[in-house]
Amino acid sequence: EELPGQPPEEITSEEERKSALEKSMFVLTELVETEKMYVEDLGQIVEGYMATMRARGVPEDMEGKDKIIFGNIHQIYDWHKDYFLKELEKCLHNPDLLAQLFIKHERRLHMYVVYCQNKPKSEHIVSEYIDSYFEELKQELGHRLQLNDLLIKPVQRIMKYQLLLKDFLKYYSKAGMDTEQLEKAVEVMCFVPKRCNDMMNVGRLQGFEGKLTAQGKLLQQDTFWVTEQDGGFLPRCRERRVFLFEQLVILSEPLERRKAFATPAYLFKSSIKVSCLGLEEGVENDPCKFALTSRGADRSSVRYVLQAAAPEIARAWAADISHILETQRDFLNALQSPIEYQRRESKSHSLGWAGALRASPPSGPMRPHSSASMDRNTGPSFRAYNSSLPSIYLPSSHPPPTEVLGGLVCGGQGLGGQGAGCPLPEPGSDTPSARLAKLDEDEL
Repeated sequence: EELPGQPPEEITSEEERKSALEKSMFVLTELVETEKMYVEDLGQIVEGYMATMRARGVPEDMEGKDKIIFGNIHQIYDWHKDYFLKELEKCLHNPDLLAQLFIKHERRLHMYVVYCQNKPKSEHIVSEYIDSYFEELKQELGHRLQLNDLLIKPVQRIMKYQLLLKDFLKYYSKAGMDTEQLEKAVEVMCFVPKRCNDMMNVGRLQGFEGKLTAQGKLLQQDTFWVTEQDGGFLPRCRERRVFLFEQLVILSEPLERRKAFATPAYLFKSSIKVSCLGLEEGVENDPCKFALTSRGADRSSVRYVLQAAAPEIARAWAADISHILETQRDFLNALQSPIEYQRRESKSHSLGWAGALRASPPSGPMRPHSSASMDRNTGPSFRAYNSSLPSIYLPSSHPPPTEVLGGLVCGGQGLGGQGAGCPLPEPGSDTPSARLAKLDEDEL
């Protein structure tokens, strides 16, 4: 029955808003209830397996491995049990608290990145004992799930948050509520899982003797067909998984999976220091191909031609690499002629160069396939965070030259191609990658 003075459309619209608000509360309730179950699952690991193993000791051949098996799951359990679950329950009475809860604790959620990097090593050890030692413990503890099924829970949970938040955002928006902060929360919870996925892949890299956490942030990873040209034997084209860090490029060989459900693994083959790196774009006039040149101190060089699955992947990689090399070149200029550099920068800023940088729209391509980039629609997301470089961009007052020099160690001998035109991020911009970049790498 229609209310007096209200047209039917307004009544329908009001009913739709009320229905959408109810659905958003259903999603919020699901978030809280599944959080309780998640804490219980983590408790089975910490208060079950870990407590029993600590009280009794572990088999001799497992000594020292228990820390790798469980990683930092105790830290994750304590935080969710003692703090996060209680804060989520408060959101049932005040849903507007939900967005800030995730935004505020983005740094804390980095502990999942640490957990995921350790996960491949953990899987390997657990697989050796899953049918013997851990099966006996499972029976004794009366658990329904095996240990490996419990240890995957943090990975599943960090992926689940974004799905629940997206559903909540959808209904909350239809209900006519303010969703600005919720959109930021969804952005955060899309970025963190991708970072986790990146680090799990890095954790599956075998045979690299250096410290990966000392190589800066992982900017890109993807699979290419790579031809190595070192002036020796006839070059052969091979499949390679390539990781682009801020200070190093790693080329690895995908290992054949022994079982259909086995996780992928990669064997280290070679690396290129960014300080000795050169870039050539559009090799053989093919938009899918670009070349990386590694120049040694003895003037020797190795050239790798990488063929991507699509032109936009090649462009995205070239853009990120160009940004790295340009930052190094500008930093080198600042070191060599600090007064001249400062004068030039001062002049460029007075002419509005910085403002032009901030105003310029992204001209870089979308980044499909690469999980190292969070936002697929804003082009490469490189941030200048590098232990050997300044933590801010040092933009030149001139357009990028056609030759991008790579070089603090190799004296700028890297061959360069024209930099792909992606704008530099605005200093102080509050993107998830910018915020996460402030984390101390020692946490890994």
